[in-house]
Amino acid sequence: MRVYALYVVVAVLCIYAYRDWFKSLCGAIVLMAVIEHPDMPKAIMDIQGFNPWNILLLNVVSAWLIKRREQGLVWDLPRPVNILLLLYLAVVLVGFGRMMLDRAYLDDFTTATLVSEHLVNTLKWVVPGLLLFDGCRSRQRLIMGLVSLLAVYLLLAVQVIRWMPPSAALSGATLESRSRKIVQNEIGYSRVNMSMMLSGASWATLAVLPLLRRRWHQAAVVLAALAIAYGQALTGGRMGYATWMVVGVILCGLKWRKLLLLAPIAVVTIALALPGTAERMLQGFDETDLMGEEYTDDFEVTAGRTLIWPYVIDEIAEAPLLGYGRLAMVRTGLRDYLLEEYGEHFPHPHNAYLECLLDNGLVGFACIIPFYALLVFYSARQFRDQRDPWRAAVGGVTLALLLALLVAGFGSQTFYPREGAVGLWAALALCLRLVVLRQAQTAATAAPLWPEGVRGEWRAGRSSLSTGLHPAAPGAAG
Repeated sequence: MRVYALYVVVAVLCIYAYRDWFKSLCGAIVLMAVIEHPDMPKAIMDIQGFNPWNILLLNVVSAWLIKRREQGLVWDLPRPVNILLLLYLAVVLVGFGRMMLDRAYLDDFTTATLVSEHLVNTLKWVVPGLLLFDGCRSRQRLIMGLVSLLAVYLLLAVQVIRWMPPSAALSGATLESRSRKIVQNEIGYSRVNMSMMLSGASWATLAVLPLLRRRWHQAAVVLAALAIAYGQALTGGRMGYATWMVVGVILCGLKWRKLLLLAPIAVVTIALALPGTAERMLQGFDETDLMGEEYTDDFEVTAGRTLIWPYVIDEIAEAPLLGYGRLAMVRTGLRDYLLEEYGEHFPHPHNAYLECLLDNGLVGFACIIPFYALLVFYSARQFRDQRDPWRAAVGGVTLALLLALLVAGFGSQTFYPREGAVGLWAALALCLRLVVLRQAQTAATAAPLWPEGVRGEWRAGRSSLSTGLHPAAPGAAG
């Protein structure tokens, strides 16, 4: 029954896209909360890639192209970001091409799987963000985009809370074993990826508080942030726990300094209310050997990462400039060697930075990391804006989600876009739209804010927001 309901929702959004593609795009973003669910059809009629979400995205892109041509919009992404995005794309394409030319140790991968998973999907997850940037040219659309991306994380947290009973948080061992099975089997996302996503989402939700004036609205947002944090605690992802703390400290240091006073209270509350989370976080420390002496089990603390990283670094040293291309951990034979030597399965380095260096070398690393560094700069500057609550809110949301990826990247994750990063790319789109608007405001006062020929809600006129966003025109579509 749920599958039929999904088909109906997707069908309605596909049809409605030709009236207002932006709303259908927001619907597609919200559906990311269930896209990995076991009930979500992965292929219709056994055709790879032919699934409800992809069909919806194709219709949204088609409607966007039609409406964009009618409205005469121009692509106004800042030039530095455009250049870095093209370099990012070049790294992905070159790495994929090298993998296809040298498929050593890839006997268990079909050509269709390689193309679908490591090219089409890598590029596909960025598309919603690019469309969101191009279409978010009014206050109404900014709100819709912001609500949509935050709704994804809240819905994911609700699913975790549903499947992980409170009793699971009372024991570290129970939390570890249950989350490993339940999160993956019932929601679809791996618990490591889920923990990272929610670690930034709880802080991102708090960032929208400056936009709210009514007390009950503020209370609802605080409750949503707490629910996301609680859901993240139930994932059992230790790197996500550390990421949550680091992201919180950074945001508080930049702007919310008073919240730092609550840090000791938060630590004590977590230890008392969620002892399993505390046990899980400290797993591997203060272990006792046969002689009764305490020691720290590095393998347990890092889940084997300290075992594999020296081997990965040695491989990087063999091809430091250009790396080996996509899936280098597998194609160099390192995965099979570690499995044979230590009985541990490591298909990737469990470190986004090492993976980038291994696959693409220093050249690829130098093309990708500046993109994220520039977005950290843009979002942090917006977050610290004391005059414009919209810039502060969007900047805070983007910075929280961006820092979550960058911090968690030291122990997991990847810089290749995947399904768990759609919310982040949506936030980056909103951040960049406000960057463009601020640049337009600081230009010559005689210059129009919006390009000529743009009609409806994009028509140049008197702004009702300090960001420069125009309220949507009644009845405007597309």
